[in-house]
Amino acid sequence: MKSKKLNKPNEKIGATTVRAKKHLGQHFLKNETIAEKISDTLTLNGYKNVLEIGPGMGVLTKYLINKNVEVIAMDLDTESIAYLEKNYPNKNLKIVEADFLKYDLSQLFGEEQFSITGNFPYNISTQIVFKMLEWKSQIPEFTGMFQKEVAQRICEKEGSKAYGILSVITQAFYKAEYLFTVPPTVFNPPPKVDSGVLRLTRKENLKLDCNEKMFYRVVKTAFQQRRKTLRNSLKSFNLSDKLKEDAIFGQRPEQLSVSQFIALTKKLENDAISTNR
Repeated sequence: MKSKKLNKPNEKIGATTVRAKKHLGQHFLKNETIAEKISDTLTLNGYKNVLEIGPGMGVLTKYLINKNVEVIAMDLDTESIAYLEKNYPNKNLKIVEADFLKYDLSQLFGEEQFSITGNFPYNISTQIVFKMLEWKSQIPEFTGMFQKEVAQRICEKEGSKAYGILSVITQAFYKAEYLFTVPPTVFNPPPKVDSGVLRLTRKENLKLDCNEKMFYRVVKTAFQQRRKTLRNSLKSFNLSDKLKEDAIFGQRPEQLSVSQFIALTKKLENDAISTNR
């Protein structure tokens, strides 16, 4: 692919130029030390497959392929794909041009376990996490870079205003760790906010002590009216008079831990069963 004359901002490496595209949320990481630190967030414990989302020009990819793993780099930017194919011919690297959010991940590694990492586009980062959760049975580890406030929100504990739907649902299945902050100056073009790197490590037991679909519904419904007590925000569940007297319903959603949300869901399940008798 011949390089084209492109509008700034851009990043030049060798003979190829890749333009950072605003509609794709691209900010190319240019700091080698940080790229290596992100690659080292993967413990690679018990699996050998890694999916990198949004590799751009491969600053993180180059460190991943030096590990004893099989790497798939997925991007929907044709310029980035062409650059990677030219500059990273490696037997441990497979390059896929695709939209992660629309892709059937079973086509990548079959039923094998794999991790996900990357410098994630800010405009779809929460969607990436929710899709990852759909495949949690195959993903023991998830690391990468987000907008700082999003990374903090995912890792936040109860009692904080930042604690919400993403925090509870993610932490129901993964241990969440906020690792370090990254300044805008290490990107081209620089974003207007700081970035944050996190690691999610899957819990040994993925089975919740309640109905998983109902758990999702309870958490999402509760936080849609987060300033109200659960007695009011969960009215759509047709609470019985007896259940309304339970002290937990006098609290607001950000006051409940993940385990308390699971217990709450179980109470609602049992209440629905007894009410229908």
